[in-house]
Formats: sequence, structure tokens, C-alpha cells
Amino acid sequence: MRLEFLENGPIRVEGRRFVVRVGEKEEVLERPRVFLCRCGGSANKPFCDGTHKRLGFQAAGGVLEVEEA
Repeated sequence: MRLEFLENGPIRVEGRRFVVRVGEKEEVLERPRVFLCRCGGSANKPFCDGTHKRLGFQAAGGVLEVEEA
């Protein structure tokens, strides 16, 4: 799995299958990537809806790669 912290933007998560749990709600997503909010302003949490642009969110970029065993 690969997580890319986009400069001044969301976290791009690369994978194959995602299980998202928010409270008691669970959703399974079969897609190559998702974008997660890190500005805290998204109306569609945990996913990014582009609000970071309007808020002027600023944060450094970076990458985290998780090797599968």
C-alpha cells in the first residue's frame, strides 16, 4: 500500500480494496486509489472534497510505503 501526502492537499492512498468504517457505517470500495481529507474541512469525511483549496490549507508533502509480507 502506498500513501502519498500531497503538498497542500489530501492523502492519496493506493491499493486494491478499501474497507472504510465511520462510526457504525462500513463501506467496501474496490478501486485503485482514494483521496483522504487532511485539512479537516471536507463535508464528505473521510474523503477529500476539495475544501482544502478554499481554506488555503498548507502542509508538506511526503510518501509512506507499506510493504506487504
